[in-house]
Amino acid sequence: MESAPPIRQLQEAAIRRIAPWRLLPPLLAAALGLWGLERGGSMWRDESVTWQVAHRTPGAILDLLARVDAVHGLYYVLMHGVFQAWDGGLWALRLPSVAATALAAAGVAAVAHRLAGERAALVSGCLYALLPPVQMYAQEGRSYALVAAAVVWATYLMLRERWIAYTVVLLIGCWLHEFAALALLAHAFTAHRARGWRWSAAAVVALLLPLAAVSVRQAHQQLGWLGRPSWQDWAAYAVVAAASLLLARGAPKDLVRVALPLVLLPPGLLMAISLINPWYVDRYVLYALAGPALLAGARLAAARAWWPWVLAGALLVPFGIWSAWLRTPESRKDDVLAVAAAVRERARPGDTVVFMPSRRREWLLSSPDVRTGLRDAALASDPAASHSLQGTELPPERIRAALLASPRVIALQDPAGQPLDPFPREAVKREVLSGRFDLCSVTGVRGARIAVYARPGGCADAP
Repeated sequence: MESAPPIRQLQEAAIRRIAPWRLLPPLLAAALGLWGLERGGSMWRDESVTWQVAHRTPGAILDLLARVDAVHGLYYVLMHGVFQAWDGGLWALRLPSVAATALAAAGVAAVAHRLAGERAALVSGCLYALLPPVQMYAQEGRSYALVAAAVVWATYLMLRERWIAYTVVLLIGCWLHEFAALALLAHAFTAHRARGWRWSAAAVVALLLPLAAVSVRQAHQQLGWLGRPSWQDWAAYAVVAAASLLLARGAPKDLVRVALPLVLLPPGLLMAISLINPWYVDRYVLYALAGPALLAGARLAAARAWWPWVLAGALLVPFGIWSAWLRTPESRKDDVLAVAAAVRERARPGDTVVFMPSRRREWLLSSPDVRTGLRDAALASDPAASHSLQGTELPPERIRAALLASPRVIALQDPAGQPLDPFPREAVKREVLSGRFDLCSVTGVRGARIAVYARPGGCADAP
């Protein structure tokens, strides 16, 4: 038989490259990421931290990493470059996550294609893009979508036995967030007998050790706010694990050996560790959701009956409602831009601002126009100068003196019912405001309260 002409061969190769399983998952993920990207012009406080750190000089970022937040260092450096190239506000903050989610969906499809064929690739990649937690972090200016993309593509490179590329890609994921290293445990079930994988795993661990050595000293500052996993965390893990085990029945064995460890081991181990050292948050292992997407995609692709497709279609209804809710400001714990707008409305020249507790200074970090118009009564050194995330505060007695010298104070407080920090600096703020000032007004904003205080008799014309 004569071989196809070169032009025809090129045409066939081009058609294979633009096959639906390659195009549709990343396009769907990108479209969902761009849908409502600005979320009504809202921003939550973790994104505010990204915004203000990425706007620092490279030297200031490196100082911060060495002192406070090494675990997010590579991400901050990346975002600094983004803001240098295009300071486009919320779009510049979130577009890297949109692109990373599209890349991750393409990676899930590539893994499924390798293990179960084109139809499974198309379904798995699209399912991953449709998962509401994936959509949530596709629209957030944090590192988790990029970490997921790195782990998924490292998984694909593992299957191809491209060990140098595997090492580089997984190491990038680990340097974006070191809990990506838990993916090595999942990969061990598939590749532990391969000498190349063992060398790659050793290289990743060795090259991650400098970051681990620094970040372990910072663990209390970064993770001290966490408690042990709640019953809701365990219930969610149990539901996903049970569903994945059911989906694994009848799926290709090679795919099960890749997908099931990925969904079970990283979150399961991190939750178990968190019974002793509370380190678990679901977003830290977002990449584990590639596992159920692979299993569900393979089962749906192989289904000969109609009912699995009906069940999958029925799930699109709650997923659609959930996805629509994710595009609202109410989907996040707070809204720093709404807080800044409320302060801007109430502030007058010469007003003092105080943050209760001090970590809520992050509410105004992304609104420098508001901060510069107010005197921060407790601030000793701002975040950039102190190489910290929220700045450092004065001793209690100096905070007391600064407040007593102020005719009007705007206090940014947690919502009612939140536990009060017992630290002396926080106690003196509450003591002075309640004992020496009148409360003029309290305004609730998403996740915050804006309280205006004035010296006795000064509330008459306060907003």
